[in-house]
Amino acid sequence: MKKILTILAAAMFAVGALAGCGSDNASSDKSSSSSSGEKVVLKVGATAVPHAEILEQIKPELAKENIDLQIVEFNDYVQPNLTLNDGELDANFFQHKPYLDEFVSEHSVKLTSAGGVHIEPMGIYSHKVKAVDELPENATIAIPNDPTNGGRALLLLAKAGVITLKDNNDIKATVQSVVENPKNIKFQEVDAAQLPRVLDDVDAAVINTNYAMQAGFVPEKDALMIEDSTSPYVNIVAVREGDENRPEIQALMKALRSDTVKKFIEEKYKGAVVPAF
Repeated sequence: MKKILTILAAAMFAVGALAGCGSDNASSDKSSSSSSGEKVVLKVGATAVPHAEILEQIKPELAKENIDLQIVEFNDYVQPNLTLNDGELDANFFQHKPYLDEFVSEHSVKLTSAGGVHIEPMGIYSHKVKAVDELPENATIAIPNDPTNGGRALLLLAKAGVITLKDNNDIKATVQSVVENPKNIKFQEVDAAQLPRVLDDVDAAVINTNYAMQAGFVPEKDALMIEDSTSPYVNIVAVREGDENRPEIQALMKALRSDTVKKFIEEKYKGAVVPAF
């Protein structure tokens, strides 16, 4: 009897062991199926124009790779980076590299570029004059209040001959960097998104193209002066450090640098946005 019980116990153990192996294999199969068959959500923060519009163009292409691109729109230049750093986004698409570098330095966040996509030439706009040399004495010019875009605006004004800077190539130039100001221009530093709204209250404003376009401007036609294609301010996709090589991010960058996107940018924006690939 004792021998029979021993045999039965051994048999039950063997069945249990086999069942356990079967369970592990099923779990492994499910995991493999999940990684290859289920959609992966990719959340990308962007400002509306042109970034969100460009991202909309690649949704179908990414869907073919089981990537559900979800675009989260922002109307400022701070929250997209903070939200990305906090892990609520997988990437963002709204800024150029000098701005990201400055932001990383100031906020101690671990963000990096996954690559460049396009250039948005910054322009000088006015409702009061039709040419830069028509700016009156003691005119007020509004510029972005963030360090990199503020410096960029001053460089453009220096190139236009309105002012002279200590170094006319210094991307970190500030109002204090102005060494010659023959018309005694006053500078009003304003949040970049608000620049089109203050245009009636100043003589001119230096506005980022995305916000100019949102306000209904056609940059190539309406700007008194606009940056040329030599601008170093290429708009990039930013990600958390270490995520650059994620398959979903690589797929995103490939789609953004496709011939389809290049054609869309050239036809839609007609020089106001220039492909950088």
